[in-house]
Amino acid sequence: MKAIGYVENLPISSPDALVEREVEKPACGPRDVLIRVEAVGVNPIDAKQRKTVDPEGFRVLGYDAAGRVEAVGEEVTRFAPGDAVIAIGTLSRQGTNAECFAIDERMAAKLEGENFAEAAALPLTFITAWESLFERLMLNEDSQGTLLMIGATGGVGLAALQLLRLRCPKVDVIATASDESRARLVRDLGATFVVNHCDSLLEQVLADFPEGVDWVFTAHSQGQEDVLASITRPFGHIVGIDVGPDSIAPLKAKSIAWHWESMFTKSLFDVALESQGAILDEVSRLYSRGEIRPVIAEQLSPISVQTLSAAQERMEAGHELGKIVVTGW
Repeated sequence: MKAIGYVENLPISSPDALVEREVEKPACGPRDVLIRVEAVGVNPIDAKQRKTVDPEGFRVLGYDAAGRVEAVGEEVTRFAPGDAVIAIGTLSRQGTNAECFAIDERMAAKLEGENFAEAAALPLTFITAWESLFERLMLNEDSQGTLLMIGATGGVGLAALQLLRLRCPKVDVIATASDESRARLVRDLGATFVVNHCDSLLEQVLADFPEGVDWVFTAHSQGQEDVLASITRPFGHIVGIDVGPDSIAPLKAKSIAWHWESMFTKSLFDVALESQGAILDEVSRLYSRGEIRPVIAEQLSPISVQTLSAAQERMEAGHELGKIVVTGW
């Protein structure tokens, strides 16, 4: 089968940053499903892996996909060949940028319909958003207060806005956006207030919320520890999905809790994998009912070295609003 990955840690501008190889189809373990890939999403983790992680010969990237089940392991109970599915990849196995990939059935969900392009934009962002809000911050339908979302127009932020609107109706969301088109989008997805992070974030938020906010979701925390400490109320909570601030010591005076979120923790340590399958099941249901939607910046085709390189280059430039998906072989 065809697979696209990297053999050296090169910048995306290099013609050899990504390469195509003919490889054997992965074998199904007892609880694995083998998925024939129809569409993939492109995420910042693709670039991070390509630039920093030893490929050990050849490493296939890709961490979310949509397609059809081609084969199942002997202990699989949730899927059968022919099922349309969405799935996430892991850091410990070859990725989704291949004609087929194998994954534990607990990291996949059935998909109604065959809009594989839209569906491929769902898994990583919505799982990360779900775990950030409902497992790290422990928000629920009775939660009341104010949440500041830094990085609201990123893929995870756009997913989190929709989940908050559905699940936490009493939480007021302050979303960051850098221009009016982005501001309109986050308002449409549920933000109550919008601030421009290109200006003084601290002054803007405290002008309307002088006592600070109860919760912060941030995709951009490096070097922001003093701002985060000033903007969050005593005993507040912050969840970060990036590499984190240089120090969380400024949070101590207010007893502010810092939470890390990585979608890959459960698969790396084989902990609570069933919960990710359950999240994907619910995400798939919400999507099929039109209650959530992926925000797609661009759709490229076919899945190739050229299109995946272009997608990663555009993503690294940081100007895209929403996810880039790549479809078809």
